[in-house]
Amino acid sequence: MEEIKKYIAKELSKVLLNKYNIEMTLEEIILMLEKPKDDNMGDIALPCFKFAKVLKNSPMNIANQINENLEIDNRISKCEVVSGYINFYTNSEKLCKSILENIIHKGNKYGYVNVGKGQNVTIDYSSPNIAKPFHLGHFRTTIIGRTLYNLYNELGYNSIGINHLGDWGRQFGLVIIGYEMFKDEYDIEKDPLHILSEIYVRINKLAKEDESIFVKASDNFKKLEEGDKELLALWQYFKDVSMKEYDRIYKILGCKFDSFNGEAFYNDKMDEVVKILDKKGVLVLSEGAKVVKLSENEPPCIILKSNGSTIYATRDLAAVLYRSRTYDYAKSIYVTSYEQIHHFKQVFEVSKFLVDEKYTKELVHVPYGMVRLKTGKMSSREGTVVYLQDLIEEAIAKSKKIIEEKGTEVEDIDLLAKQIGIGALIFNDLKHNKIKDIVFDLDEVLRFDGETGPYIQYTYVRIFSLINKSGIDINTIKKVNYIFNEDEVKLIKLLDMFEDIIFETAENYEPSILVRYIIDVASNFSTFYNNNSILVEDNNIKEARLLLANSTGIVIKKGLNLLGIETPTKM
Repeated sequence: MEEIKKYIAKELSKVLLNKYNIEMTLEEIILMLEKPKDDNMGDIALPCFKFAKVLKNSPMNIANQINENLEIDNRISKCEVVSGYINFYTNSEKLCKSILENIIHKGNKYGYVNVGKGQNVTIDYSSPNIAKPFHLGHFRTTIIGRTLYNLYNELGYNSIGINHLGDWGRQFGLVIIGYEMFKDEYDIEKDPLHILSEIYVRINKLAKEDESIFVKASDNFKKLEEGDKELLALWQYFKDVSMKEYDRIYKILGCKFDSFNGEAFYNDKMDEVVKILDKKGVLVLSEGAKVVKLSENEPPCIILKSNGSTIYATRDLAAVLYRSRTYDYAKSIYVTSYEQIHHFKQVFEVSKFLVDEKYTKELVHVPYGMVRLKTGKMSSREGTVVYLQDLIEEAIAKSKKIIEEKGTEVEDIDLLAKQIGIGALIFNDLKHNKIKDIVFDLDEVLRFDGETGPYIQYTYVRIFSLINKSGIDINTIKKVNYIFNEDEVKLIKLLDMFEDIIFETAENYEPSILVRYIIDVASNFSTFYNNNSILVEDNNIKEARLLLANSTGIVIKKGLNLLGIETPTKM
């Protein structure tokens, strides 16, 4: 519908200029155009409320006046004014041919719109705490962040993925105490990360009974900040064994990052933050700590604790300063749990004293809900977590068993099981609104019917198989000589929404929008496929329907890839 929108915008620009002396670019008008919520209200709508204040007239009158002055050709079957909107009904025959030709022509580039024009977008996601294995809770930030990374690249931005490792803070002072107390009880090299996690659980329980342990942990962290060589060597060991495990998980998930600068990276960059805030006169003493006072109803943001050590906020403020200088970002996104909403509210507020407004106004926190088990909330402190590696292995094993039971013959059953198992985990997570808590159930995730990853993958496989079976090279079909029926028109118009869906998903930082759309596409394709024979004798019908099937496959594959899900060609 891209060409139709350009055409409508061109005709609207003439009326706005000639009748109202309002000069707007085609891009500005196109951004105003909407898809009516009700399919019976047309294909494209122009809301006229924006003009009401300028023209001092009602949106309804303005819509009527614009409509009366429009000169539209047969690409539009009719225009209708409803409640301040001008609704455009397109000529379905011409529109459908235009949409399919556009999708086939663009191929895997369909959906790309250069909105960003190469500007940088930093996306801070995944960011696990070292000395702990990846668990199910880390999964959400990793795949939500990766999806946003892909989406912003698709919109013409230069996405910069930052894994802001949790590798600094009092907890490492605590881990060091536990390591020194319990290391002789374990063969740590056999499974260092899980053992370090167990040690952390043990020492955390002891600290709850003996407050002096927490005091010593704080002292240890202060020594780390000051460069104590022995403690730094232990910390480096914790980081090295953690990164080895994390790299393996990221490789399985297909995740890559442009930076692994974690909290420790900013250890020598926080003095500047303190100096700037002090120079601005906003850093004050409060009960021995140095803080920045915010609004009356907001507690102060602690910058330095009473013992002189830093906290999360100090390091995040140093990161804002560093990223603004290093990346000159158009937008800086942080993907963390909703438990950190208040933290980022404070950090973003204090950052106004550190960097220019153009950087602070585009700081965005993307919060997400927690993953819960049927037995309740996970907690690494209590040792009640599901490790991601275990979950991935179980998902792959169950997928392999299902493939074997179905008798599917494939060259590499392990690869297919991996594609299905991991795809199922990702799809299930992202189909929920990100802010909602999820109660995880692996059996539900791996269903091969309904609104699941395996079902969408199967839909793509069915399309791929159909086109191969036809023996026709889609690229040789140059012209469509066919009038599409109701099922086909509905599916084609849905495919035409892909670019808008990508934009909407990115702008709302909500991957579920794209997931729900892919589900709708698969559902509508199934209706079309079940109601219409495709490989028929009539070449005009066959070629038109194969083009439609192939276009659907392009959208499903591209959509799944943006989510980080692979598309097998046989299931």
